[in-house]
Amino acid sequence: MTNFPISETELVAVAVGQADQVRGRTSPNPWVGAALACKSGQVFVGATEPPPGRHAEVVAIEAAVQAGVDTTGATLATTLEPCNHQGRTGPCSMAIISAAISRVIVGLEDPDPLVAGSGIERLQSQGVEVTQAGAEDRARIADQLAPYLHHRRTGRPWVVLKLAATLDGGTAAPDRTSQWITGPEARLDVHRLRAQSDAILVGAGTVRDDDPSLTVRLPAGDPLAGNDPQRVVLGTAPPAARVHPCIEEAGPLEEVLERLAAKGVIQLMVEGGATTAAAFHQAGLVDQYVFYLAPAMFGGADHRGLFDGAGAPTITDLWRGEITSVTNVGADLRIDLAPRAGSSAHDLPGPQPVLLSKLNPLTNLLQGDES
Repeated sequence: MTNFPISETELVAVAVGQADQVRGRTSPNPWVGAALACKSGQVFVGATEPPPGRHAEVVAIEAAVQAGVDTTGATLATTLEPCNHQGRTGPCSMAIISAAISRVIVGLEDPDPLVAGSGIERLQSQGVEVTQAGAEDRARIADQLAPYLHHRRTGRPWVVLKLAATLDGGTAAPDRTSQWITGPEARLDVHRLRAQSDAILVGAGTVRDDDPSLTVRLPAGDPLAGNDPQRVVLGTAPPAARVHPCIEEAGPLEEVLERLAAKGVIQLMVEGGATTAAAFHQAGLVDQYVFYLAPAMFGGADHRGLFDGAGAPTITDLWRGEITSVTNVGADLRIDLAPRAGSSAHDLPGPQPVLLSKLNPLTNLLQGDES
């Protein structure tokens, strides 16, 4: 709770900050933040709780009620359209109406077919004024919620391909040794990326060669400590492999992704070797590339590279993306790269609820807990 004058822009910024704090802990629901400015001048905040907990709007409203503050005529900012259906919890739209809130600032409309504008319509039908956040705030929220929006629009998870290499593109020595190319700070950053993902995928070859556990190892007290993703293996994992229990998958990657999405996987982190990385890249199924580059070089041509197989046959066929951020992580460099618009095999122009309707397990999952 805060108690100071606040503008609508600041109110939205508070809601966005609340959502940032719970990313990686709300799936299959979106990580949403809310901020409630009451006429008393007090501001109460909320963020989506892990299922089957409360949604952000309800957390903020109940915080005000518990403090004995009247919510009549209040303004609520929320990063995503309030839900309007009964799941594990009641509709947020009804909670807002019951609290006599007079104005709601919505960051983005929810593309989930269970919501898709119905929350806004319910509020407006009951006399609640609904406005959109500003363009810059909407862009920031769209970036913040990109994996969720992609999942609901395409019926596939947001795919993050993590790669670590030397400056000359090496991922392993000729004798196949590869630990450790990057330093401890970069490895810690990878574990946070894992913890923000719902599942982590590797190929069976990586399991046989490295026997990874694919768990999250973060310091005690880190908000994401112990937030282990589901483990997925392309192929069959040896019975004694540390990756068990895991999901074993096979078949076309597009179908693998659809099956994982139906299980509630919103963000999938791909950490497999050069063969798996090449398969996702060449199929145009990567939504975010995360490169960790170490200030080291193999200095020859016999090291193992980032991708297996044939690459671009000529310079005009180079794949080109857009660098979205460059960050120093200890002695290493993290480079985030996005495909250029239209370069992804499943880059769709807008909400595609028909895709979700084909995924009955996902529909059942969403009806069990609202978006």
